[in-house]
Amino acid sequence: MRIETAQREQLQQWEKELEQQYQRICQHNLSLDITRGKPSADQLHLSDSLDGILNGDYRAPDGTDTRNYGGMEGIAAARELGADILQVPFEEVLAGGNSSLTMMYHAVLTGYLFGFAGNTPWKDLRAPKFLCPVPGYDRHFSICEQLGIAMETVPMTATGPDMDAVEEMLRADDQIIGMWCVPKFSNPTGVTYSSDTVDRLAQLGKFANPGFRIFWDNAYAIHDLDQQVKLPNIRDAALSNETADSVLQFASTSKVTHAGAGVAFVSASPDNLASIKKQMSAMTIGPDKVNQLRHARLFPELTQLKEHMHKHAEILRPKFACVLEHLDKNFTDSDLGEWESPEGGYFVSFNTRPGCASEVIRLSAEAGVKLTPAGATFPYGKDPEDTNIRIAPSFPPLEELDTAMSVFVLCVKLASVRKQLQSL
Repeated sequence: MRIETAQREQLQQWEKELEQQYQRICQHNLSLDITRGKPSADQLHLSDSLDGILNGDYRAPDGTDTRNYGGMEGIAAARELGADILQVPFEEVLAGGNSSLTMMYHAVLTGYLFGFAGNTPWKDLRAPKFLCPVPGYDRHFSICEQLGIAMETVPMTATGPDMDAVEEMLRADDQIIGMWCVPKFSNPTGVTYSSDTVDRLAQLGKFANPGFRIFWDNAYAIHDLDQQVKLPNIRDAALSNETADSVLQFASTSKVTHAGAGVAFVSASPDNLASIKKQMSAMTIGPDKVNQLRHARLFPELTQLKEHMHKHAEILRPKFACVLEHLDKNFTDSDLGEWESPEGGYFVSFNTRPGCASEVIRLSAEAGVKLTPAGATFPYGKDPEDTNIRIAPSFPPLEELDTAMSVFVLCVKLASVRKQLQSL
């Protein structure tokens, strides 16, 4: 199906046929959900041994009684787990509760209210802004929006953010004080940043506002589907460029063990960690160290963690294959859309023809398939071209996912044909 070269009569015939198929599907009263990247029940079962793993022994390897108060940095064994995931020294890691998003929010709040490492608090600047690669992660944008931090978009490329645009914007505007990055299997495009991109990001601290920080949300650091994809180490690059203070790294086990009972990590330079800990000391006496110890017992070495992630990949691989098979079968050699074939992570990014994404999502919802809202992958929920749709394959059983994708591709075709007819 090629929309651009089709005559009106052909388009009208396609619309009639597609509408008939669509009405038949609507009669099935489906209720399917591929909105968010949640682990499936099968993935969660992989970590059920967390329950009872301590067997009454609550002592951490260093002798800490994890049942008691204290230990704001987290237990050493959990910090070592975070260091393995992020490939940084354990001394530069704090281990917290189940959500890295909480840690990111707290870090942004620290910069906004108090500033990092003695720099001016962002709230005291004339017009603080964050750079946001798009399409990107909606919850990053929500943090900025809630705090009134303006957002400027930067296009994503096959190697990461458009670094020419990033550097030009930073040189022209000293009010840019932050940048969001999901560097490996980026949400939602699946892109992993190249060595050149990482090195250029590490150099930004040389000419940006002294308070500028990159928020390196490495949520999918160990979520490879097949062969391990290598992400260059941003810490090493920053140290080489003498810009270590410009980077804050985050990760968690939320998609590794039990999503609602994981451990989150933040890694940063000593000065940045001192700023974060100073504010944390007023809001907490310490994290859930018992849960941290459970994770340290489950993954005593990096080897066990890698074996565990192989099991995740075995569950996720056929689901990604299902999504890509539907897209390849229906849209290869067509002009109806473009998509990524990620090597890991949790999403597949699909771009419709301009102006069609909202209608695809509306049609899908009426047919019983819920998708992430149109515009969610852009700041303020506004996709200027109305094209990007984030598909989340992980949660539903494979049979349900297959049905959902059948509905999705049909809705893409119907919305595209109708849009083209309207333009004639």
